[in-house]
Amino acid sequence: MSAKHHKVRVGISIGDFNGIGPEIIMKSLKDKTVTDFFTPIIFGSGKLFTYQKNIFKLQHNFHYITDTTQAVGDKINMVNLTKENVNVDLGKPTEESTKMAIDSLEAATNALMNGEIDVLVTAPINKDEMMKHGFAHAGHTGYLEEKFGKKGLMFLVTEDLKVAVSTHHIPISQVAESISKEKIKKQIKMLNQCLIEDFQIPRPKIAVLGLNPHSGDGGVIGREEIEIISPAINELFDNGILTFGPFPADSFFQPGKYKNYDAVLAMYHDQGLAPFKTLAYEEGVNYTAGLPFIRTSPDHGVAYDIAGQNMADEQSFTEAIFMAIKIFKNRREYNDLMTNRMQPRRNASGNGVDEDLPAEKHN
Repeated sequence: MSAKHHKVRVGISIGDFNGIGPEIIMKSLKDKTVTDFFTPIIFGSGKLFTYQKNIFKLQHNFHYITDTTQAVGDKINMVNLTKENVNVDLGKPTEESTKMAIDSLEAATNALMNGEIDVLVTAPINKDEMMKHGFAHAGHTGYLEEKFGKKGLMFLVTEDLKVAVSTHHIPISQVAESISKEKIKKQIKMLNQCLIEDFQIPRPKIAVLGLNPHSGDGGVIGREEIEIISPAINELFDNGILTFGPFPADSFFQPGKYKNYDAVLAMYHDQGLAPFKTLAYEEGVNYTAGLPFIRTSPDHGVAYDIAGQNMADEQSFTEAIFMAIKIFKNRREYNDLMTNRMQPRRNASGNGVDEDLPAEKHN
């Protein structure tokens, strides 16, 4: 199969199995035609998924493998991380569920870096429990940044709404000291390139939110807009990146306003995610922009309160799968285009004849 028609290999980490991770994974793969479009490779446990599919009365047949090289294109592949029985205690984290969440993420990430899968889709994790068991990061983004040796950008996306956040999982008391003109410029450049390369938007328009209420109200309620955010916006705009703002966050997310822009950069987590999840909760996807590899996830957490009750909605996870595939194909198309543009055109041979022209006939 040519690279152009290559069926995308979607690696899936299972998150905390005492939450809704296995349920939304299996529900997203319940249509038997999904393997016509991509090759799923789940990093988990056959015994665990067999137990949970019976709870949810699902009819999946898994193809059990010990490494990704054994994956079959028309099957739901399960990399068996353990052959032991797994103790399931739905609705609360356990040492066993936390350890498997870490093992699954690490195995899937290594497969991504080694080119054994094309994209990674991660089910929800319990950050606090993972850190108690030696995981050094407050979420997927920090972990992937360390693994790939490059800073990423938390980017929540749907077809119509795209919101990035300048600061991630830090206390609100640390936000102001964590933003700078250079950091914002770097993030907007990353966001601009992501929109061009991954979402095929040739001239993105990016809105930037202020940090303070009413964007500082001319300096009355804080000077970060005047001293940090506006100078970053102006410098980027003068250099050809269509950046606008800073806008007051409290009134920005009206349909008549945010839809005028291709993406938004918020200054902190809840400033961007609260309106995003209100407007696009079921279909929203969390994408880590700016990394050399593609990773998406649903925009919700482990949902222990409904685990095992067959109530979890898989739409966001399904959207995460197909968004990852779309970005993979967009990025490949962009790279092909740029590679072809860089190829020198053979204008003339040594005899001065343009080789692109048809040969002349001589009588």
